[in-house]
Amino acid sequence: MAEQPAIVLVRPQLGENIGKAARAMLNFGLTEMRLVAPRDGWPNPSAGPAAAGADRILAEAKLFDTTAEAVADCVEVFATTVRKRGDTKPVVGPEEAASAIRVSSGKSAILFGPERSGLDAADVSLARSILTVPINPEFGSLNLAQAVILCAYEWSRSEGMVQPPKTDALPPAPQSELEGLIAHAERMLAAKNYFLPEERAEASKRTLRNVLTSPGWNHLEVRTMRGILSTLENPPRGERR
Repeated sequence: MAEQPAIVLVRPQLGENIGKAARAMLNFGLTEMRLVAPRDGWPNPSAGPAAAGADRILAEAKLFDTTAEAVADCVEVFATTVRKRGDTKPVVGPEEAASAIRVSSGKSAILFGPERSGLDAADVSLARSILTVPINPEFGSLNLAQAVILCAYEWSRSEGMVQPPKTDALPPAPQSELEGLIAHAERMLAAKNYFLPEERAEASKRTLRNVLTSPGWNHLEVRTMRGILSTLENPPRGERR
């Protein structure tokens, strides 16, 4: 697995936003936070509750006086900002940045600026690339945690984090159970002359078999279908003797 990037929060203003950024990081497997001159100092008592359990990220966060110090060991630095006219740095999206980080031979960092103003020109000058996302030009304001989660999500995708299954699916039923279901259905249908005329019987049975084997029934579904067929086959329960 590639070395994960450091998430560098440059002069963050609110402890709550630092906590929310930590939560966003841990959601997608990022654990290294670096803080550059937080406005209200560090540690900040407001960060913990907002982290909602991502306390490890806060406890291990590294504190720096300047952005240059925070990225001194990095060979790839991405500055999250809206591209401005005159920029000559390469501009990438979160997916491209994640791919570049994954194949990098050294440490990478993603810079996020203060909530109110974003990164200044001096911060951006330290980056190798500008990282930006397509966003509504009439409302381009992302909060700090939102910006972090966009980048963290693309990192997790590039690393192939295991996704939970869509359902807790039962294993497919063994063939013997399917054969029992097919035989049961054939018996009931034959009693109703479904397979007449005789010359069409084999084709009809083959179609029935295809219908009953194509869905990939699990054993519970087969049992349910057998129960339905038995109910249809027998007199109503209140009338049985």
